[in-house]
Amino acid sequence: MLIKVNEIQLSYRESFLTSLETVVVSSSNAAKVLYQSFDMDTIALNETFKVLLLNRSNRIKGIYTHSVGGITGTVVDIRLLFAVVLKSLSTGIILCHNHPSGKLEASTPDRELTQKMVKAAGYFDVKVLDHIILSPNGRYFSFADEGIL
Repeated sequence: MLIKVNEIQLSYRESFLTSLETVVVSSSNAAKVLYQSFDMDTIALNETFKVLLLNRSNRIKGIYTHSVGGITGTVVDIRLLFAVVLKSLSTGIILCHNHPSGKLEASTPDRELTQKMVKAAGYFDVKVLDHIILSPNGRYFSFADEGIL
């Protein structure tokens, strides 16, 4: 009896040289790049979760929009998120989401998710360098700067 199974194929292709792109050196630098990736027509409307993907030199490989939610939250599926992190061969990540209300404080769920992500990343030798919360007016809150990463 012949058993049929699906074949899994992985690939990764860069459309431009990462070595020539922006290096993340601070939370303000990362926040600026991430803020530019948000849709200004919806940043005050719904919460969006993104991940800044980095190589070993903290050069930006890309930005992955993981989820778009409602006014007060969005769903983060860690398994799907790490599928992208691993497939892109990223060694560092910066988590990011916006608070449509403009409130720049980390909620208990924000803190719990961050700790869960740090723990999961550790299993893959990926570093969570920061978690940045953006407000619609361009201000930001950095977990790393506040010492709560």
